[in-house]
Amino acid sequence: MPSGSCVAPGVTETASPALSVLDLVPVRTGQTSSQAIAASMTLARRADELGYRRYWFAEHHNMPAVASTTPAVLIAAAIGVTERIRVGSGGVMLPNHAPLIVAEQFAALEAMAPGRVDLGIGRAPGSDQVISQLLRRSGATSEVERFPEHITDIMSLASPEGATVRFVNGGEYNVHATPAASGSPDVWLLGSSDYSAQLAAQLGLPYVFANHFAGDGLERAMALYRDQFTASEARPAPRSFVTANVVVAPTDEEAHERALPQLRQFARLRSNKPMRPIETIDEVLADPSDALEQSLIDQNKQRWFIGTPDAVAGQLREFGAKHQVEEIMLGASSGSYENESPESPAGRAQTLELLAAAM
Repeated sequence: MPSGSCVAPGVTETASPALSVLDLVPVRTGQTSSQAIAASMTLARRADELGYRRYWFAEHHNMPAVASTTPAVLIAAAIGVTERIRVGSGGVMLPNHAPLIVAEQFAALEAMAPGRVDLGIGRAPGSDQVISQLLRRSGATSEVERFPEHITDIMSLASPEGATVRFVNGGEYNVHATPAASGSPDVWLLGSSDYSAQLAAQLGLPYVFANHFAGDGLERAMALYRDQFTASEARPAPRSFVTANVVVAPTDEEAHERALPQLRQFARLRSNKPMRPIETIDEVLADPSDALEQSLIDQNKQRWFIGTPDAVAGQLREFGAKHQVEEIMLGASSGSYENESPESPAGRAQTLELLAAAM
């Protein structure tokens, strides 16, 4: 991130973490999928211009407010509108996919943008039980019980060396995700539990804690990962970062208003209410939450970073130092007013711009 400040001699300043972006391609009231994706491509281009480190797309299915169903497709589109920033998945939900297909997709993406593709992998389905069954019926998936094995398969298949299949009769067959790879995507393990932290440590992989929706267990998971990390020549030390929901605006009042639509969406999800497109700020203000929703909103607010640029920048520096991470991935969770274009990232872009300047 752009940095640099005047600090008096002998005064120690908390270092600014690098910043990245997690995008679920939010869909608001009256917005089409086409418009939502156009807004996210604009945001990816702006993040690249501002010096953000990476831009990842999530994988969720059959959600009225989320258009990031296919990370590989969105990454390919983002490659076309960016020049420097790393692009990737946050993450591919591996039980929904055959490992060879994942390897082929990300080997192709790495060939399109050598040296700047990340493959973040998760173990959760990213959907409900009905969609999980539909995925199994309609396409090749993988057994969740073989998750660790499938991760190593993908890494081998997507590498320049490829993988060797050995048959019971002693024969061998070479498999490559792409014919002549010159590099491999960076593989990261995502999670919000002890299991994911310990598996990342066991495999010697970089690890991301999904703090933007979990929160609880962050300190324990990071400690397990660092204490149990298996070093290798390729990865001699543990490497990790965390996600966080962030909303920044010129005034504290605007920042809290812009946080309301996503906060209410989280509350609806946790109280098992029917999902809908993300409301505009005007809709939320015109229809106050009931007691249960408001209680959940107030709880979630405690874990979010909402406010003016300098205030949030300071909080993020402290958060990064506390958890010993030099990178934080922002869930840019700012909502939109009704008069803002459905093809504009509006408040999300404002968050990235103001925070980049403040950091």
